[in-house]
Amino acid sequence: MAESKRFSLVLGASGAIGSSIARELAEDGWSLYLQYNSHQKPVKELLEELTTTYPIQEFMLIQANLLEEGAAETIASSVFSLQAIVVASGQSLYKLIDDTTPDDMQALWRVHVQTPIELITKLSRKLRQHDISYVTMIGSIWGEAGGAGEVLYSTVKGAIHAFVKAYAQEVAFNGIHVNAVAPGLIDTKMNGHLTAEEMQHLLEEIPMERAGQPKEVAHLVQFLQSGKADYMTGQILRLNGGWYI
Repeated sequence: MAESKRFSLVLGASGAIGSSIARELAEDGWSLYLQYNSHQKPVKELLEELTTTYPIQEFMLIQANLLEEGAAETIASSVFSLQAIVVASGQSLYKLIDDTTPDDMQALWRVHVQTPIELITKLSRKLRQHDISYVTMIGSIWGEAGGAGEVLYSTVKGAIHAFVKAYAQEVAFNGIHVNAVAPGLIDTKMNGHLTAEEMQHLLEEIPMERAGQPKEVAHLVQFLQSGKADYMTGQILRLNGGWYI
């Protein structure tokens, strides 16, 4: 008898980290729902790549703007069988707190915290249909250490970490494993605001003297969903080259 397909939802699949996670999970045999907002071209190219490379698996696109009310319902209604959720969506905000507007605050809260949690609650019944299932969220070094000039971003990432620790305890008896990966400096377009001098200064602060790669985040997510970490839940796994220990 053929093994039944395993389905994972990846939020933010058009981004550098989200697409790397999608590739890693597909290589490990997962069928995927790929959520994106506006970056249609890269996610369609990702869909074509995965469909060609893994023809016996299933890959589906879901377009939804996490800023909008009803986004969680839109995504949930497009999902059928499900064993894992990866929250790799998000947006950055580089502002002093005095320059941060209520709209800025609401946008970060909705994209990073409110909509993903709403979605998880809507899909939890599907996760509980499996003996073991997974929720993996991408946090941040700033959610633990805090970052000047990124106070609101640090705040919402800290909220993600708190959610992981609490929700993991609430659903452990259902077999739902809830963890987060907290990257440090990762080589993505999110760092495009940094000058060469600023980037060099950051690299000098990191013991490994380099930025991480999106695929290194993906490797850790894949490990969490591989079955090899099934006695782990409620953990915030640091991936930062020794920058924050």
